[in-house]
Amino acid sequence: MAKDEEDDLLPDKDAAKGFYAKYEPKEILGRGISSTVRRCIDKETGKEYAAKIIDLGAAETGDSNHMLEATRQEIQILRQVMGHKFIIELQDVFESDAFIFLVFELCRQGELFDYLTSVVTLSEKKSRYIMRQIFEGVDYIHSKNIVHRDLKPENILLDDNLNVKITDFGFARVLKAGEKLYDLCGTPGYLAPETLKCNMFEDAPGYSREVDIWACGVIMFTLLVGCPPFWHRKQMVMLRNIMEGKYSFTSPEWADISEDPKDLIRKCLVVDPTKRITVTEALKHPFFNTVLFEQDIGPLKRSLSVKSRRFSRIADLALTACRALKLTCITKKRKAS
Repeated sequence: MAKDEEDDLLPDKDAAKGFYAKYEPKEILGRGISSTVRRCIDKETGKEYAAKIIDLGAAETGDSNHMLEATRQEIQILRQVMGHKFIIELQDVFESDAFIFLVFELCRQGELFDYLTSVVTLSEKKSRYIMRQIFEGVDYIHSKNIVHRDLKPENILLDDNLNVKITDFGFARVLKAGEKLYDLCGTPGYLAPETLKCNMFEDAPGYSREVDIWACGVIMFTLLVGCPPFWHRKQMVMLRNIMEGKYSFTSPEWADISEDPKDLIRKCLVVDPTKRITVTEALKHPFFNTVLFEQDIGPLKRSLSVKSRRFSRIADLALTACRALKLTCITKKRKAS
């Protein structure tokens, strides 16, 4: 039997009676080294989900226990962050001697990485929409004293409305008050300088939640221009660029991008984690406080003018009212001072 055919086979029903009793597994959505993700249907409600089937037997001899404990730890963290609209929802868990079944909400649009690959770059408007959701999700994760440690476009899923769902908490850890971490984990291009230092210097001070903010800065840079800030074909050069915080906005792709997103990226990609922007500060940044209606009304009017002259007139009136309101606020502030 061919390897792909073996992988397509479902685990023995005796190994997970609970899962098969409740769900009907369908086609494969994706594969990992030791796991397969399938679409599945709740037999009672007809609702669709994604089932991640982890094969404990796929681990090297002696590593299956480690994989089991790591998965149980991830499940515990997933349950702690459940209920937030921008974090993947764990629906069900089934465990046997050979397999673990994790049933998640189904995100049909797949990974943010795949979406970015198809469109190459995102406009400031779309980047703002996505990054606000990512920061809000990270803010909630941090409020639970958890650090994700592997934020990247591949670990962010999109639902039917292009809302983000932060996923893959395999490297996530619960932090005690004042606790620092020292192990090197994550994805090279998204690693923060303080994480790399732990692998280079014995007296490294360790790292904490701030590594997630650094990763957000890398993601935002990548969304806007289609390539990460520190990438280099030689990994050692890339890692040195990260350590030095060496990147630029000089490529032609940045020519039409305004100053606000650049400023937020700069504040996320500060080498010293104690001087890096916090999630709360990031969400209050001017990039997220732009008056969306005024900024985007021009293109919207142009796209609808042929179909609706009446809409254009209403839009003009609304824009005038918006500007008048801003002027009134400025006048009041001046009088107050």
